[in-house]
Formats: sequence, C-alpha cells, structure tokens
Amino acid sequence: MARNLDLTALRSFAMVAETGGVTRAAARLHLTQSAVSMQVKRLEDAIGAPLLDRARRGVALTSQGELLLSYARRMIALNDEAWGRLTADDLEGEITFGVPSDIVYPHVPGVLRRFAREFPRVKVTLVSSYTTRLKSMLLAGEADLILTTESEPDAAGEMLEKSDLVWVGAPGGNAWTARPIRLAFENNCIFRGAAQTALDKAGITWEMGVTSETTRTIEAFVSADLGVHASIEGTVSPRLEKIAHNGALPPLPQVGINMYLAEGADELTRALAEQVRDAYAGGVNDAPVEALAAQ
Repeated sequence: MARNLDLTALRSFAMVAETGGVTRAAARLHLTQSAVSMQVKRLEDAIGAPLLDRARRGVALTSQGELLLSYARRMIALNDEAWGRLTADDLEGEITFGVPSDIVYPHVPGVLRRFAREFPRVKVTLVSSYTTRLKSMLLAGEADLILTTESEPDAAGEMLEKSDLVWVGAPGGNAWTARPIRLAFENNCIFRGAAQTALDKAGITWEMGVTSETTRTIEAFVSADLGVHASIEGTVSPRLEKIAHNGALPPLPQVGINMYLAEGADELTRALAEQVRDAYAGGVNDAPVEALAAQ
C-alpha cells in the first residue's frame, strides 16, 4: 500500500500555520475555507493523528502538527524549486523592489520568501529608502515596484492599507514630557513635517534633537530617551514603544501604505505585486506562529 502525503493538502496545512487561520489561508491559496479545512482533515485522517488542537479558544498546532509542519515546508520548497528549474525560461528576470525601512516588517520578508520559492530564477533586489527617493527611482526607470508611506497615493498608485501614525519613545522613557520636546527624524522622513505641524497646532514647543540619513541613528537616539519619533502603528521597533501620553501629545494623521508599479511592468513584477497585495489583504506577516486563530 502506497503511503504518500498529498502535497496540495500539505500546502494548505502549511499556509494555515503561516497565516494564522483558515480564512487567511484560503484567501492566499484562492480556495474556499471549506476546501482548506477538508484538506487539513484529509491529512489528519491519513496520518491518524490530529494536527490542530481545536479544544481551546483559537486553534494551535499539536505536537504532531509541529513535526509535520517542518517536513511540509521542506517538501513544498523542494517541489517549488524543482518546478521552477524545469519550467520555461521566460520565468527568469530581475526585479528592483523599493520599500521604506519602517515598513519592511511585518510583510516584506514573507513575501520575498514565497516569491523566491515560486520563481527561483528571478533575482529580486530590495532597495530601502525614503518615499520621495523611491518615487524618483520609479520615474527614472531604476525601480520596478515600490511601496510608499503617504496620506494618499498619486493617480498611478494603489493604497494597500491605512494606519495610524503614533508617537514612539524609549520603553518607560519620559523624553516626551520635556518642553521643548526633542524630535528625532531622518532628514527626508515624510513623517517629520506631520509631527512638527501637529505640535505647532497644539501649541507645544519643539526642537530637532538629531537629524540623520539613517534609521539606526534615529533609533539609537530615541532608545536612549533623548527624544521622540513617530512611526506607523504596528511597525514600531522592538527597541522602542508607543508612548502612552493620555492625550498630552497631539494626535497624528493617518498614513497610507501605497504600492506603485513601473509603467509597462512585466508579468513577473505584476506577480510580485500580487503577492504584496495578498499579504496586506490577508494580514500575512513574518512573525512566528504560536497560536492559530480559526477565523
């Protein structure tokens, strides 16, 4: 009797683990929720053991599920590598993908990993810079696909997500209580003007504590509790934290995470853009999965 694991079912199971739920997995795989659930159940029947612990709130991997996930990822990666090497030469190429440093996480690493599995012959170069430079690169033909942080996209852009801009500082710090409050932003950071305008409208005096071209310098200054910064909620560095100011600081505007493709973008660039779009729509990220919510 042949004892074979269904690769399609393994892909569904691995996607449930990666995305944190059946609904998101189904969206990423372009399947119905019932189809994904049935494929996971088929694996459980074949193995003779539960892979998901459904007894508690949400769904978590069982010990057998954790073991199978390790094998599933390797089997899927090997299948995709073989498929990519044996298919047509027209799946070769290069893509320059520009992303502001503050939104590289949580989605971009997972997108790049999945794209590399599906298109192993395509070389993706990641460029991290500020929005205005990335848009200039796109217009000059130096980038194929970019993400930006702007309140609204231009006519050629597509908004993927709208998020709150929040004040951030050192964990447990009090630099935000100083007057004038000291600000820390890269010279070309698009959030710099928004923070200054919000403080001016609130009648709060401010001064620039540091200016730099690099994110690491800003992070070092703020983590030392020497000043404050503004970040998109959900992308705050682990060395910093959202300031619990209870209204003492003015609210900041919302920021859109937008996507632009170069004019005449080829099939591969459009495929990468679709994966970026799916990641934002489905909430797929690069964080480790410990609990799986059955959504």
